[in-house]
Amino acid sequence: MTFLRLLSRLLVRFALLLLLPLPLAAHADDFPTSGRVEYVLECMQKHDGKYEFLYKCSCVIDRIARELPYDDYVAMSTALRNQGLGGERGGLFRDAGSAKDMASKYKTIEASASKACAVPQR
Repeated sequence: MTFLRLLSRLLVRFALLLLLPLPLAAHADDFPTSGRVEYVLECMQKHDGKYEFLYKCSCVIDRIARELPYDDYVAMSTALRNQGLGGERGGLFRDAGSAKDMASKYKTIEASASKACAVPQR
């Protein structure tokens, strides 16, 4: 094998290695700003609106964004949030196995992110 062929193969492999993290980076940033802001504001409100939670709650949603695509986040957080609804509408979220599983998985992801970001669970 000639030196130029070897060099070109090494350059191609190096270029591929550099491109591998790109899909992961795009995944982490697929949350719209408005979705992140809504989460942070709600999180801060749960903690008496204290300004110190601005950064902590931002940390939590950033970690959640690394774990889940935005559409999954919306579905899972909706399932968890609506389990407390009364009547038939709440029954869809309380009784359906898939909704329970989604809510449980989201709770676990959020709890882990909250712990890492020093946000007490409420």
